[in-house]
Amino acid sequence: MSEQSDAVRPAVQIIEVSARDGIQNEAVLLSTDTKLQLIESAVAAGLRRIEAVSFAHPTRVPQMADAEAVLAALGRREGVSFTALVLNERGYERAVAAGVEEINMVVTTTETFADKNQGSTVEDLIAGWDRLARRAHADGVRPTVTISMGFGCPYEGEVPTATVLEVAARVLEAEPTELILADSIGCGVPSDVTERFGALGELAGDGTALRGHFHNTRNTGLANAAAAVAAGVRRLDASLGGVGGCPFAPNATGNIPTEDVAWMLERMGYDTGIDLDALLEVTDWLAGQLGHDVPALLGRARPFPQVARLDR
Repeated sequence: MSEQSDAVRPAVQIIEVSARDGIQNEAVLLSTDTKLQLIESAVAAGLRRIEAVSFAHPTRVPQMADAEAVLAALGRREGVSFTALVLNERGYERAVAAGVEEINMVVTTTETFADKNQGSTVEDLIAGWDRLARRAHADGVRPTVTISMGFGCPYEGEVPTATVLEVAARVLEAEPTELILADSIGCGVPSDVTERFGALGELAGDGTALRGHFHNTRNTGLANAAAAVAAGVRRLDASLGGVGGCPFAPNATGNIPTEDVAWMLERMGYDTGIDLDALLEVTDWLAGQLGHDVPALLGRARPFPQVARLDR
């Protein structure tokens, strides 16, 4: 590929979530210093948006008990965004006090998951998001919202597209900077992704960017990511090594692996800004910290050699 064609490759931004969504389901409690090394190594490899912490209650998610310490050590820096998941007013106030520039909140589509995950109802979650998003706008903090169980629920089964759109219409009223549709349990397939992101794109218009969050529970995560990009999505969540899962969703496995999806996108002609060789070193290190192999495959096969390709 020529230098000129390289320069005009469309960009897809990968949001690295291993430091939060990735390690929250791990039995090993990583130290603050280890988390900082993970995050700093991801930044050094070219990742520019990192979901660094969650302001959840430490008894429910002990892996996130040091959220303030992590953000204090990271500080703010030009061109890099460290984001935080918040669940309620108390979490939001902790995040703002810690200096966070971007928050994410989760609204789900089913009552059973809302109760098991957050002890709430769908209506109360939407109302809570609305209050905090408006506070965030006033405070100069970027609010993003995730619709979890966007394809199916482990307790209630299929989630129709119409239900997703009903929730999306409600959360869009508070003007999120991004709307993330999450396949939290990895039950979606590419045709679902095409349909739902197409419908969400029409609903959101140009005012709100769309983002995909896929889990690889049934080995469809990378296919779903490719389908989302084909549907116009230019932001994807991923986790180094494919580690992760949801403590409140039975049998949920990790997010799509950052290195696998970055390699796929680069081969498809998209620019991710990621140094894959550096990223693979981080994944090898992370596996050692966790004490087990990671699900990602690129680290085993290694990147395929670059070859000259004829312009098509």
